[in-house]
Amino acid sequence: MKISSRLRHNILVMPPEIREASGIFIYGRRIKSLVFTTDLAIIKNCDADAVFAVYPFTPQQSISDAIIRAAAVPVFAGIGGGITKGPRTVRLARDAESQGAFGVVLNSPTSSRDLRAVSAAVDIPVVITVTSDKANVRDRLRNGASIINVAAGSRTPDIVRSIRSGYPDIPVIASGGNQPDSIRETILAGANAITYTPPTTKELFSEIMEKYRD
Repeated sequence: MKISSRLRHNILVMPPEIREASGIFIYGRRIKSLVFTTDLAIIKNCDADAVFAVYPFTPQQSISDAIIRAAAVPVFAGIGGGITKGPRTVRLARDAESQGAFGVVLNSPTSSRDLRAVSAAVDIPVVITVTSDKANVRDRLRNGASIINVAAGSRTPDIVRSIRSGYPDIPVIASGGNQPDSIRETILAGANAITYTPPTTKELFSEIMEKYRD
């Protein structure tokens, strides 16, 4: 059964293939789809199970706070790991937890020391990103990672498959691309949940503008 309203019926719908994933249970919620964006308009108008709020700038508490306040679903907040590291990353993790984040996300360059410090500082899942088959997954898990996030472009399914063969019970999030076949392939490789990069606001608005012009 579906319910919508006169004005709020035109939401961004996640690809149906993502529903084939097994999902990851966190605090009683099953998460299969994570929308990879910091755009508040998209976050407020999509049907994703969670928000994957990672962006290519130094993480700021005001940004994560705004996203967590606006979202009606769990938020996984990026806290650095590349440019931002050390004690600042730990402080960002604590702040994200106090703001209500469901988990924190560290980038692939994160050192084992920083990963261990973050995992010791918070009581929410710590997600570590893997971008190549050179990553030492065993070391990441030993130092406190709760979830592995695979973001390796076209090689993502292969790396997911490799991780799954060695660690059948570890939760895995992976980027599935924007096509049904690539999403399904990533799920069949062993991903429990999929990050989906949505169209930009400009792309979505252009469809509406075409209708207005007609």
